[in-house]
Amino acid sequence: MTELANPAAPGPAKKKLLDLSLGEIQDLILALGEKPYRATQLGAWLFRRGAEDLANMTDIATATRARLAQVAELAPRLTLLETARASDQTRKILWAAEDGARLESVLIPEKDHLTLCLSCQVGCRLGCRFCRTGDLGFQRDLSQGEILSQILGARKLLGPAERLTNLVFMGMGEPLLNLKEVTRSLALITSPQGLAMAGKHLSLSTVGVIPGLYRLAESQLNFGLTISLGAPTDEIRDQIMPINRQYPLADLKKALAAFPLRKGRRLTIAYILLKGVNDSPREALALSRYLTGLKTKINLIPFNPWPGAPFERPDLATIELFWRTLRDKHHTVIIRWSKGADVAGACGQLAGQRNAEELKKEPIGS
Repeated sequence: MTELANPAAPGPAKKKLLDLSLGEIQDLILALGEKPYRATQLGAWLFRRGAEDLANMTDIATATRARLAQVAELAPRLTLLETARASDQTRKILWAAEDGARLESVLIPEKDHLTLCLSCQVGCRLGCRFCRTGDLGFQRDLSQGEILSQILGARKLLGPAERLTNLVFMGMGEPLLNLKEVTRSLALITSPQGLAMAGKHLSLSTVGVIPGLYRLAESQLNFGLTISLGAPTDEIRDQIMPINRQYPLADLKKALAAFPLRKGRRLTIAYILLKGVNDSPREALALSRYLTGLKTKINLIPFNPWPGAPFERPDLATIELFWRTLRDKHHTVIIRWSKGADVAGACGQLAGQRNAEELKKEPIGS
């Protein structure tokens, strides 16, 4: 007996355009019987103009858009829930994904441009004790499209005189534990047919997932690498960064020594200063010894507290002594005071949650 088709049965899932690579976009266009130049037009609408509806792509024929709409959709898109503006004009942005998951990015004002701090996961599984995101646990990875949507969405918040030129993968999550989607995103971000952003203005931060570092080195993508080190000895790092028990400092140094740096690049060492834990001259000297032989610059980041945090920020005299100890050992070292702390948007404070007591709310799009 012949089975009757179920008229209510769903058809093939539509392709999510923002999750596709440039090559996959071209394959899709060719599969529709269209000329290759249509892929270039579609890419320009997606990545340069940030189109939110296929109907807005006015230089693509109506018939082509109709065929495209049958097999693809402008997704995945993040929904802007709210922004919070700090006293230093840093803007923390809270997004909702299509499945309701919440994540944050941060627009950081610099002298003549803006930097966007991007998330690559909802939560984080690594549990670094100085990071509020790790305190929340892990929900899931973000897709390429969800990563790109943070950039496209943030651009829509900019004023006429504002320029977004720099991106840092330093928000929620560990990039090397979502390496496939992060590297696909980086390829699109730097491609002339994608977002066309300069690799010298991109940076990725990792706690040191060693297999990911070796795979990342093979990608040949152009970006800066930041290592969240946190401690110069295994004894201290084991206590504050559980990843160190799996990938200890000696193995991490081997991976860093093997990492290919483009001309003019150095590894950035991010070192969170925690009162009474890793902030003495003894640790500064140990850090200097550990970095011997590596081409580095050091960012000292005084701890940014949050409610219930297990650490405190060292006093200014202790911070400056740590800085002087490294400087006297001829390291390039700066004290980097995080922006956005008064709206819980500083380094280590992202939680992906609405909190009326913490946030200074402003109208969406302001």
